[in-house]
Amino acid sequence: MRLLVSVRGPAEARAAVAGGADVIDAKDPARGALGPVRVDRLAAIRRAVGVARPVSAALGDACDDATVEVTAATAATAAGLAFVKLGFGGVTSDARAQRLALAARRGAAGETALVLVAYADWRRAGCLAPARLPAVAAATGAAGVLLDTEWKGVPLFTLQSPDAVAAWVAAVHAAGLFAALAGGLAGRDFAMARRVGADLVGVRGAACVGGRKGRVSEARVAVLRSLVRATPALPVGALPLP
Repeated sequence: MRLLVSVRGPAEARAAVAGGADVIDAKDPARGALGPVRVDRLAAIRRAVGVARPVSAALGDACDDATVEVTAATAATAAGLAFVKLGFGGVTSDARAQRLALAARRGAAGETALVLVAYADWRRAGCLAPARLPAVAAATGAAGVLLDTEWKGVPLFTLQSPDAVAAWVAAVHAAGLFAALAGGLAGRDFAMARRVGADLVGVRGAACVGGRKGRVSEARVAVLRSLVRATPALPVGALPLP
């Protein structure tokens, strides 16, 4: 299992790298669950990380094909990203989700992979149920699926039982994709994430002093990383990350 830490700027990116995060994720927590950072800020994060770690970026929730394609292309071209994350808040049709995912893939192109984001609180978000996203991801050539929460007041394992999350992870793996979990996860949730089979865990608030809108702390990331290191190692090449 690997650790992804979401950062909003280069200083936080350096702290996350120093703390031992496996993936540095560019995201603006003030703009929602998948708030994208400005392009110049994304480039600064990429420069701060250099070749030390793969960098990913949130694209936000999909709205229309053209916007998604341009946003993905701009992010991927500007920063040389390992992958981009696309959400589907407000999207209730599998066919529309596929069109939007394909637009993101066209935009990212190159070596940048696509990760689709399902919301555990999907009814409140007015979007597809998480069980429907693995098929959409497989049909559109995505590399993985992330199960997250759009609203950050209730953690993932409160919204979804461990058995339900385990079944979802198994479906993602059956589709040939990697499975990531996020949404209010703290260090105590890592053992559960491992037990349900997650390949990647993503955090923001647990890595910060002052909550998810605070600042990423090297010391906090190091503690989280030690918990990840206590989990069984993935086989080489298990995730499509450089």
